[in-house]
Amino acid sequence: MFKPFNEKVPKMLHGADYNPEQWLDYPEIFEEDLRLMKLANVNVMSVGIFSWAKLEPEEGVYDFEWMDHVIDRLYENGISVFLATPSGARPTWMSEKYPEVLRVESNRVRNLHGMRHNHCYTSPVYREKIEQMNTKLAERYSKHPGVIAWHISNEYGGECHCDYCQAAFREWVKDKYKTLDALNHAWWTTFWSHTYTSFSQVESPAPHGETMVHGQNLDWKRFVTDQTLDFYRHEIKPLRAKDPNIPVTANFMELFEGLNYDKFADDLDVVSWDSYPTWHDFEDERGVASYTAMNHDWFRALKGGKPFLLMESTPSLTNWQDISKLKKPGMHLLSSLQAVAHGSDSVQYFQWRKSRGSSEKFHGAVVDHVGHEHTRVFKEVSVVGETLSQLDDLPGASVKPEVAIIFDNENRWAIKDAQGPRNIGVHYEKTVHEHYQAFWEQGIPVDVIGMDRDLSDYKLVIAPMLYMVREGVGEKIEQFTKAGGTFVSTYWSGIVNEHDLCFLGGFPGPLRQTLGIWSEEIDALYDHEQNGLLFEGKNNLSLSGQYQIKELCDLIHLESAEALAYYTDDFYQGRPAVTVNSFGKGQAYYLAGRTTLDFNRDFYRQLAKTTGLKRVVETHLPKDVTATIRSNDTHDFIFIQNFSNEEKQMDLDHYSYVDVVTNEPTNQSLLLTPYSIQVLKRKRS
Repeated sequence: MFKPFNEKVPKMLHGADYNPEQWLDYPEIFEEDLRLMKLANVNVMSVGIFSWAKLEPEEGVYDFEWMDHVIDRLYENGISVFLATPSGARPTWMSEKYPEVLRVESNRVRNLHGMRHNHCYTSPVYREKIEQMNTKLAERYSKHPGVIAWHISNEYGGECHCDYCQAAFREWVKDKYKTLDALNHAWWTTFWSHTYTSFSQVESPAPHGETMVHGQNLDWKRFVTDQTLDFYRHEIKPLRAKDPNIPVTANFMELFEGLNYDKFADDLDVVSWDSYPTWHDFEDERGVASYTAMNHDWFRALKGGKPFLLMESTPSLTNWQDISKLKKPGMHLLSSLQAVAHGSDSVQYFQWRKSRGSSEKFHGAVVDHVGHEHTRVFKEVSVVGETLSQLDDLPGASVKPEVAIIFDNENRWAIKDAQGPRNIGVHYEKTVHEHYQAFWEQGIPVDVIGMDRDLSDYKLVIAPMLYMVREGVGEKIEQFTKAGGTFVSTYWSGIVNEHDLCFLGGFPGPLRQTLGIWSEEIDALYDHEQNGLLFEGKNNLSLSGQYQIKELCDLIHLESAEALAYYTDDFYQGRPAVTVNSFGKGQAYYLAGRTTLDFNRDFYRQLAKTTGLKRVVETHLPKDVTATIRSNDTHDFIFIQNFSNEEKQMDLDHYSYVDVVTNEPTNQSLLLTPYSIQVLKRKRS
């Protein structure tokens, strides 16, 4: 159990991104918005995200009167504010007078003014200007009772290759490696005679220059994360100086690859993220639902299970996805409460009112261009607000999963840069998701964590394609397993260290002793090819039969492990495909080929039984129905979710449940309508 992120608002938050600066010439719009906000049961707005040009229309000329009016009137009407720093998009006058603030692309060409995040995090001018702006905001609004958090910038991302960034990268490299010998060894620059003889020769990867030194590519991505984090710290410094007690957050993005979010966790008071699933893809409705759940669990786990904030979602559709599809009736409440079920203490939208022009004029909003409350979307948003108002015991409640899946962004960078064995894709993200989905379908909570995190609180740790094993990680996994934990890994694991240098002495490198196998070769399959694995005889998981393998097949030798299943085809027919190694008090499993979701379901169902994993509800979950839990000191809150367009019947277990919305005892048998969710409460066991 955690405390609410801000004690001034110890309740579920409901609101949106609000851009009143777009409507300053229409003063009647703001007053109408205040009326509509009350009808929609909202209590928070994110304000000022892209307001720089209105706050500082000319260099050194500030206009805060309109913002004063907005924040004051919102507060008078019971609506708190996440006040943003406007660094996500600079005003035109700044780009014209100080072109150095604009980014330089990897081809070394400077951008023109435009877009968002088209700015250099290293530029002294840009840092000076954002410090001036944030100081003004802090001085004016830190003591305002309506401001409950700082919303820092918006969706950090991207990189700059200007001279300032090149110099900063050289200093970063020099600080990390100290000597040229250490740098040349880590980047293996004897390859193609690329040895550095001076730190002044170091530069970022470029399409017309160097892209094939994988250690350099990896360090550049690390530098971009560190430089972005340094800019974030620069942004919050004047805010902290004025009042260190106001929480700060920076909204993250769905399974975002560009930054290593793990690095930001300690500097955020609360994690927030922007969720835009592609609902109603009927080819894989479960896949969309479980993938979204995995993202929620990833962000919740960033701060050790502390509840996060759903900072953006759409109440209807987006305008930028390949297919911008409406939410069917019920899906808005279901998808909003799915975030709550996995740890969010808020439901917020982009956007409150649709823009009249420019690129997001057709992006979904609570208030449509028609401008009134008599729409389907507005009514469904109001229902979400009403439901959240009945969940005031939930803020701070969390979950302690017994299962962790390692999804590591540096590992992802290295995998995608590896050049082999399948350059058309080894599908790291999809593979991790398919392992996750097998637990989601059983109603077993999962943390999604980076490889450096502590493992001691888990019963089961799964590391699909742990290609990179940073220093100390192999030893940590070894200790976890020796102490009685169960570890699962797969093909293409234990291949390189943190510098993307291959381990010598045999794969899977530092995981070899724990897994008890040696990987000699790996075979890549064409998309039209497949192999199979066959369980023969009795095994500790009571699995039998044959399953499909696709894309990658690891050819391994048993050392201390024993085989549970064998390949069915090709020249390696009869060689081990699934193994288990008893190691200390625990066990380590190895999946030598890329298995399908059908195998994952059966494998993890049996593994859940043998490891004694607790399910949220100890009963059968119908197809497309899942159960999620959050707990406070006295009660468990159970979210039963139906992600199908069909009615589902489900029996509960032996606990006594109360419907949180009606506050009435529930029947032991639930009837779940299409795209519905029921929030139940039981005494904590």
